[in-house]
Amino acid sequence: MRRIVIALLLAAVTARAEVAPESTGSVETLGPPQPHWVWTADLLLQRSALMDLDGGRMLGIINGGYGTIMPLFARTRPEIYVPATYYSRGTHGTRTDVVEIYDPTTLGLVGEVEIPPKRATNAVALGHAALSDDDRFLAVFNWTTGTSLSIVDLAARRFAGEISLPGCSLTYAAGNRRFLSLCADGAAFVLTLDEQGNEASRVLTKPFFDPKVDPVTEKAVRVGSTWLFVSFDGIIHPVDLSGPEPSFGPTWSLFNADERAEKWRIGGMQHLAVHRGTKRLYALVHRGERDTHKEPGEEVWVYDLADGRRLQRVALVNPGFTIYGFPIAFGGVGGRLFDWLMDSFAPPLVGFITVTQDDAPLLVTSSQFSGSLGVYDARSGAFRGRVGPTGFTSDVLQAPWGGAAP
Repeated sequence: MRRIVIALLLAAVTARAEVAPESTGSVETLGPPQPHWVWTADLLLQRSALMDLDGGRMLGIINGGYGTIMPLFARTRPEIYVPATYYSRGTHGTRTDVVEIYDPTTLGLVGEVEIPPKRATNAVALGHAALSDDDRFLAVFNWTTGTSLSIVDLAARRFAGEISLPGCSLTYAAGNRRFLSLCADGAAFVLTLDEQGNEASRVLTKPFFDPKVDPVTEKAVRVGSTWLFVSFDGIIHPVDLSGPEPSFGPTWSLFNADERAEKWRIGGMQHLAVHRGTKRLYALVHRGERDTHKEPGEEVWVYDLADGRRLQRVALVNPGFTIYGFPIAFGGVGGRLFDWLMDSFAPPLVGFITVTQDDAPLLVTSSQFSGSLGVYDARSGAFRGRVGPTGFTSDVLQAPWGGAAP
């Protein structure tokens, strides 16, 4: 009897051994980038997620080391660049800063360039790195407390050098080999590079805003060769970089006297967006006291850049609530009831906006308190619904594909 039992056990073991091992893991590839694909950063998960607004789903993610990341997208070759910081023991230890290079079809890492461990890391990464218009050089802003730019030659995939900034900060693309920075006294600084990525020339302008009276924020948007900076009080400052030196166009206000009396102000952490095709500016606004420009927005106001005339007001709803990255309720009778309650009674709490660049543009909103996106028709302002989950939070939004180049 014992022999029979042993034989049966051996047979069972042999049968199990003959079962083919389970295949785990697979690599999917993305098709050509679509205009309604939007990237959203996640400060807690330290990544950026690619969201399909039409399909209502996440397509993939790119990780980026410590802190908030903000990918940069080449226009002339299929590459995505991510300035990233790593510590050997997670949150401490030996620090390594790199520019990572990703394949946009697989979102897989294909290379990296090590840079000095000095890059600035903040909750909002706008203005912290920039691609030259020809995709040749990448500038990464350093803050140690001295300020400088780390220059990466992307064609050669090498660190080209570090260039100091004269009391200036941040970096914005300003041409094929040029970068713009803002200075503490309200001036603009423009750096031009040579073929090797070294400094060829620099221009320091006179101040174009008064930082003691009404400073501008770093949340600028670009139309052609012009960057639009908005001040704490809602004054738009155009900076034109089409010539050998920056020029400053006439300033104009987002708010008239009555609106200022009602205490309308810019709001949120990413409060400007632009649709380049129609030359429309979208501004996230709220009602509040002075110096509340980072408080969440409750409406988006739309302006014609040709004359500064306001065209539309879009009342916002909450982008949606999530818990640990999972939406509380979407779809079904219960979901519709919850959405109605949220639309009717929950504050919008919108901190970030962007606009897609196609002929049927979408206005997208997000909140640091939610891993979900609100989607609107950017032409009519009609609310189309929510897309999620994106992760734990939804921070800086990017819509890099579709339409004409900046």
